[in-house]
Formats: sequence, C-alpha cells, structure tokens
Amino acid sequence: MKKFFSLVCCSIFIFTGCGKVSYFQSTDSNEVINEQTDGGEVVVEESSSTIYVQVAGAVTTPGVYELQSDSRVYSAIEAAGGLLDSADDSDINQAAILEDGQKIYIYTVEEREALEIEAPTQTANDGLININTATVGELTNLPGIGETKASQIVAYRDANGAFSSIDDIKKVAGIGDGIYNQINSLIKI
Repeated sequence: MKKFFSLVCCSIFIFTGCGKVSYFQSTDSNEVINEQTDGGEVVVEESSSTIYVQVAGAVTTPGVYELQSDSRVYSAIEAAGGLLDSADDSDINQAAILEDGQKIYIYTVEEREALEIEAPTQTANDGLININTATVGELTNLPGIGETKASQIVAYRDANGAFSSIDDIKKVAGIGDGIYNQINSLIKI
C-alpha cells in the first residue's frame, strides 16, 4: 500500500509540477516556451532552433534555406541541391557552423581564376594581405585566423560588400580587439 501511495504521489508530482516554472516543447514548431509566474504575471519567452541562410553561386538551386541552428556549411549546400560541376569549393570550409542570416557564395572555377588575376591579394611591395580580395587560404596565414574565421570573413564580405577600412574586420563575428591587434599591421584594404 505504501508503494502504491508513493507511486500515486510521484505521478501527481510529475504531471502537475512542483514549482512555478514549466518547460515544454511545442509540437507545431521548434520553439521552446518557458513560462514563469512572477507575482501572478506570466512571462513567455520563445527561442527558435532554426536559422535562415542564403546559398548563391555555383549550386543547383540558389536561394534562402531554413536549417537547424547547429547546421554546417555542407548542409546548406545540400539544401541548395549540391554543387555544380563548375564549382570551385577549394576555399570553402564545409564543416564550419552556420549563423543566422549568413550568405554562402560558391564561386565557379572561372570566377575564382578571374578574381585571382584581377586582384592579387598580396603585393611584393608591402606583403600585406588585402582583406577585400583574400581567399580563405590566404586569410589563414594571419595569426589567430583559422579556417572558420577566414570563412566568416569571406562570407561577411560577400554578404556586405568590401570593407571600407581595416577596422571593419571587427564587424565579423568572433573578431574582437585581441585578434584585431594581432593582425592590423598585416592587413590592408
């Protein structure tokens, strides 16, 4: 009888809750809703577990795609139908984690060659890396810049246009004063 009574109490406790906070997953979407009663008021917070990214260039179906928030670049490319045969994905880190609102541009081999001929990123005179034309591979030569940050720099540049000053590189997620102070004497626009 004591076991039955304990089981009933536990069941009531589980189904009714024990405090003023309840958490549940909406079945209609990927939104998590957190209700808190605070002095009789109900506060509802919503957070989305999806992001939207634009995939353009040498993919089968360019467009804006809704993906899970922890998706990687390869998922966005797959959502866009995959790469065209003419695509040059040599500078794309397909394992990089995507951010909401990010634009991924896949150059064709011809476009990449034209960019390299028209705008070399390093000049023999000053040895500085031009952040407006550098490839992911070239940007990784900078201290504190790995493939992920280099891909973010290129994605930011593709989405927002050329940097107007070297300080603008701090607008890229993950590049703060610390990294900027390491690279500011090595870059140019």
